[in-house]
Amino acid sequence: MQTAHLSALEAKHAVLDRRIAEEEHRPMPDTFVLTDLKRQKLRVKEEIASAH
Repeated sequence: MQTAHLSALEAKHAVLDRRIAEEEHRPMPDTFVLTDLKRQKLRVKEEIASAH
């Protein structure tokens, strides 16, 4: 059974994934925004891994 914290992290990871995809498909993607989103996603992924 997943904890609420782990579920919240996985939801945040999914949101970041969608935001990255949206930014990548814009006509002129902002590389700063993409870098920041990817960095956030990596931090969340590492936190999920440490929670297991």
